[in-house]
Amino acid sequence: MFSKIKLLLSFLLCGFATFAQNPMLIGYWQNWNDANAPYISLDLTDTRYNVVCVSFAVPTSPSDMNMQFVPEGATQNEFIAQIQTLKNQGRKVVLSIGGANTSISLPDVASKNAFINSMNLLLETYPFDGIDIDIEHGNTILASGTIQNPTSTDCTNLIEAIQEIKAHYATVYNQTMMLTFAPETAYVQGGMSAYGGIWGGYLPLLNALRNDINYLHVQLYNSGTVYGIDGNIYTQGTADFIVALTEAVIQGFNTAGGQFSGFPANKIVVGLPACPSAAGGGFTSPEIVAAAIDYLRGNGVQPGNYILQNTSGYPDLGGMMTWSVNWDNAENCNATTGEYANNFQELFDAALEIEMHPNEETNLEIFPNPVSNSLTISNGEAETIIITNTTGQIVYVGKNEKNEINTAFLKSGIYFIFQGGKKGKFIRV
Repeated sequence: MFSKIKLLLSFLLCGFATFAQNPMLIGYWQNWNDANAPYISLDLTDTRYNVVCVSFAVPTSPSDMNMQFVPEGATQNEFIAQIQTLKNQGRKVVLSIGGANTSISLPDVASKNAFINSMNLLLETYPFDGIDIDIEHGNTILASGTIQNPTSTDCTNLIEAIQEIKAHYATVYNQTMMLTFAPETAYVQGGMSAYGGIWGGYLPLLNALRNDINYLHVQLYNSGTVYGIDGNIYTQGTADFIVALTEAVIQGFNTAGGQFSGFPANKIVVGLPACPSAAGGGFTSPEIVAAAIDYLRGNGVQPGNYILQNTSGYPDLGGMMTWSVNWDNAENCNATTGEYANNFQELFDAALEIEMHPNEETNLEIFPNPVSNSLTISNGEAETIIITNTTGQIVYVGKNEKNEINTAFLKSGIYFIFQGGKKGKFIRV
């Protein structure tokens, strides 16, 4: 009898180089140890997280915008190797800027240049795929003027700084820098209730950089009540909150600072805490999250009072984000470790299925086998390669022109490999 192992492979259809793939499981990785959410070596992050946001790059002081990042649990060289391990697995690693305890202001040319030059240096030192904007305090994220024409020098300096950092990255690496945003609800959907200060503060940034942004994952937690585009108020921790606030950033909405045009659904990622202890509020049970996302994607019934304006839903919704991979891995986070990633997998894993015939002989010629640090496929082609463990979990995805694969990052065990309609089996020792 044939058995099916569902693999999260829809992102292969678009290719990682374009950053347009779906679905994405984005997780923040904590660069410190927390007794309740212990430190994890970056290269041991759950492989289902295909974008990892390293937290955080921070300014030297509130008045000195020279940005710094120092790995806490590894040497610089070790951390560089860990980033490369994730990249070899086909995943993206970005450096997140800011965090809950950081304030960033760029009131003049000197502070803007310090920010740009120090971020460029960090991106030259570490092989990050790009940056994530998680600024939660400071004048750069306060609303001014209108969405289309902000009047705050801090805001316009941040826009220009990000554009210059992206341009420098392209020059250094000859590729496009990945850019993601993780604002809090007040700074985005909060613009519907008022425009000024924190209310709608991110909207000019999102508007100016919309063509550069790959994923927008608003933090749907640590939030008060927020308006939906239907004019009703919704409370965090509910299916309605997820559905209403997600559709708002897809459809767009009007504010006192002008119209905010929405983003394509495939750039929108639903951001939620991994467990109750991971945030001050807004944790939503896996069952409610599943009901909300199924409805958003057009796969389920209406789970609450909010009715989607687009009745067919958004099948190409970008995916899910969580704070944090450490909390999701913690034994005291939920009933089981990896519960957030498990829920994502259940929700999005039907995108593509590969049928495996376990009693059939493999037809990829692999050597050496058993393998240690690298293997070669003698009869393969220059096509996408997928490696899974015995449970069907993807541990590597990549385009390999020479049919040579680095396997040093794999743990000892048995693995299956797929390429161009062929399959193989090998042992990592």
